[in-house]
Amino acid sequence: MTRRPFVPWPDNRLRTAASTVDTVTDEIRVIWDEMVETMDAMPGYGLAAPQLGVMLRLAVVDCSTDRGQAIRLANPEIIQASDSTSDWDEASPNLPGIAAKITRPAEVTVAFTDIAGNQVTRDFSGLWATSVQHQIDHLAGRMYFYHLSGVKRRMLLKKAGKLKQ
Repeated sequence: MTRRPFVPWPDNRLRTAASTVDTVTDEIRVIWDEMVETMDAMPGYGLAAPQLGVMLRLAVVDCSTDRGQAIRLANPEIIQASDSTSDWDEASPNLPGIAAKITRPAEVTVAFTDIAGNQVTRDFSGLWATSVQHQIDHLAGRMYFYHLSGVKRRMLLKKAGKLKQ
């Protein structure tokens, strides 16, 4: 299986909304498999196709302790979010070496197309909810640090710039 390289921030593809997937095909399944392999090699809890330069609304999420439980999502959309929130340290392989505590809804209901091409609605909570929201942000051309205040975002990006030197 091929592992695609990560697109480095500030590549414009990370700030561009991905295209809708019309049909789940064998080609889409191969991309998902490559994404799972890449996510597991990081190791990480999720990956969105634009992070690898594939501008399609595809994501994978696996927050299981045993791994091997990856959920493949095409065109995921949050249809309901809880009022309760949780904080997690979030990061991205597209901007390595930095992380920030992000507050998001603790539970979400997501509609998506699954690996078989079926429309599915699924509830996510805890780290699974955070990861799926993080991936949906990527599909919309948003990085996790967009949830920070302007001052905190500038500080984080300045720190990232120093790490690259």
